[in-house]
Amino acid sequence: MSGRGKQQQPLLLSPAHAAAGSGMGRRRYLTFLVVAMTLVASYHLLHAPIPSSRYHALFLTLGSNTSASAHLRALTLRPHVAGTEANSVAAEYVRAALSSLSFPTRVTPYSVLLSYPAHRSLSISAGPGLPNNFFSLVQETYPGDPYAAAAAEVIPTYFAYSGSGSVAAEVVYANYGDKRDYAYLASRGVDVAGKVVLARYGDIHCEDMVRNARAAGAAAAVIYTDAKDFGGPGAKGKRKWFPDTRWLPPSGVQVGTLYYANGDPTTPMWPSCAAGEDCERLSMEELDGSEAMPGIPALPVSGRDGETIQKAMGGGVAPPEWQGGEGAPVYRIGPGPAVLNLTYIGNETLATIENVFAVIEGREEPDRYVIIGNHRDAWTFGAVDPNSGTAAMLEIAERLSKLEKKGWRPRRTILVCSWDAEEFALIGSTEWAEENMDILGSRAIAYLNVDISVFGPGGLMPRATPQLDELIKEASRMVPDPDDPSHTLYDAMIRNNPQITRVAGAGTDFAAFVQYIGVPSLDMSYGLFSEYPVYHSLYDDYVWMERFGDPLFHRHVALASVWGLIALRLADDEIIPFNYVSYASELVESSKVVEDGCPGCPVSFTPLHKSIKQLEEAATEIQIEKKMLQAEKWGLNTRERTLKVRDINDRLMMAERAFTNREGLAGRPWYKHMIYASSDQDDWGTKAFPGIVSAIANANKLNTSESWRLLQHEIYRGARAVSKASAVLDGRLT
Repeated sequence: MSGRGKQQQPLLLSPAHAAAGSGMGRRRYLTFLVVAMTLVASYHLLHAPIPSSRYHALFLTLGSNTSASAHLRALTLRPHVAGTEANSVAAEYVRAALSSLSFPTRVTPYSVLLSYPAHRSLSISAGPGLPNNFFSLVQETYPGDPYAAAAAEVIPTYFAYSGSGSVAAEVVYANYGDKRDYAYLASRGVDVAGKVVLARYGDIHCEDMVRNARAAGAAAAVIYTDAKDFGGPGAKGKRKWFPDTRWLPPSGVQVGTLYYANGDPTTPMWPSCAAGEDCERLSMEELDGSEAMPGIPALPVSGRDGETIQKAMGGGVAPPEWQGGEGAPVYRIGPGPAVLNLTYIGNETLATIENVFAVIEGREEPDRYVIIGNHRDAWTFGAVDPNSGTAAMLEIAERLSKLEKKGWRPRRTILVCSWDAEEFALIGSTEWAEENMDILGSRAIAYLNVDISVFGPGGLMPRATPQLDELIKEASRMVPDPDDPSHTLYDAMIRNNPQITRVAGAGTDFAAFVQYIGVPSLDMSYGLFSEYPVYHSLYDDYVWMERFGDPLFHRHVALASVWGLIALRLADDEIIPFNYVSYASELVESSKVVEDGCPGCPVSFTPLHKSIKQLEEAATEIQIEKKMLQAEKWGLNTRERTLKVRDINDRLMMAERAFTNREGLAGRPWYKHMIYASSDQDDWGTKAFPGIVSAIANANKLNTSESWRLLQHEIYRGARAVSKASAVLDGRLT
């Protein structure tokens, strides 16, 4: 820097020397300098661009609850399951809304395998050969329901990709349906083989529940929404539910998908294609034999139907923690004497889905992408899941359009993405990420997802890869908490959720970006999932949101503000606001937790500890480089500075990619992230160092030399991933 200053001195002094040589005095010389500097300063003031921070502050003032409300109402007039005409109408609404803001838009279609019910029935008898009592399997509307007519379009309650078949067998009650529950049944001498399992929502997701039932030998599964978990407080007969309260009515059913993988089932690990185009696909015979398919028929039923089944059961009394709420019958574990007769016939068919995009092209770095996304398809009306997020995303787009009219252009390109068929298996986002993985791998800065923007009260709930933590905190300090404007979203976040959790499972559309490609990712919501008992049911409509989720739509606006501000910082800041020091600190703690889970194991965790130390050093060093470059005021537009900024940004962007492994996790090759992934026991759960954790469980179970060798191999794999990320941050070849 000092050398560059010396080169500039003759250029500044030569006019003064000329003036002094003509007899001009020192006073006139100083006057000349002042005038010259004033003219230069005035020129820069007149022609310098408005600082990004001023546009960011303006963005925060442009929120509109009226706009968010209007978008949500329009998107939820009809149920819109992926592959249906109603969902195409919703796609066109999103495209038109973005296009009206003068953003270039496009629609990318894919032909994918979706699953719908062709026939389903469920009946119960008190024993073999006795008359059947049939269940209606209908979610009931209520008097004055403004969506009663549209409710006729709702697809009958079912599980997508359920196995087809008919089963008549005694019932066994398996509590929440996780592996510990089946171990308890075995300890009580209850044989699940050939039986129909009855389990209730509340612990793990439906695909894991049905997989566990199949693994235990069950012939079929029935999953219900227990009033204890979804029906609200109070004794039976005194409870109130929607539309009077937020709670799920007795006939409410939570539907879902049973496919245990991500993307189009016919194109695993590679992208699908549009209808009429040729691409490689698995056959239905190959799919039927896949571990990703549930393999047995299954149905979701209401709390009322689940209780009816419970009343007909015998066998031993279930333990206290397996019992229902106040006023529920005594729960017994069976088997029988009740017999369930279940039939499900599915219709798996290729259907067209549509991803909708808008592009806000960057001025200086158009080849660097900040991606914000939300899915559009819903099991029913989708007012909370997912269209509260869609409404917030469209409200962000409106604000960005207003900024453009004020002269703003992002430094980097912002992509706005409306995904399709998320509910079936994250299909729209996965197919697009698989198709564009090489471009995204070299150009994507971050993926910022909001599936559900508002559950209800409870504050900001973010989860992210750790280099985004500081940015989330900074942005949340700029936005007032809508439920307590004297405090910020940050205050509420720290009060309710002091540690930012991690994006790791397959819960929503961030999965393809972080798990398959290694793009730094974020997912956010406002409020608590426990405040949303109508999840995936008929009652997730605009009325529920207007009465209970966000009556003033100020929570939508607040979530959109922090979501958009994070996107603006990533798009506009000269140096990408990532901090890997917090990443390294978290891995230190995570490695301790993992190692504590294997006391006395005949393996060494030293490689992992050494690699994390390397990451700490590299993360600290690049933070110092960032601060030094930001502090330098010289040569703001020089080629040297531009190249230096680009170098640092590339290292910050690519470090997350280094945590991936091309072979993926053992037995789960699609999951390539070695640091964070879902648990192999819970598709929505989060595990740090998932390969090591799974290997520990396997080695403790088998206790063979080979199982311990595989555990040591996983430790080395995890360590290599961390070391690769350190090398990328360091930026020098070995």
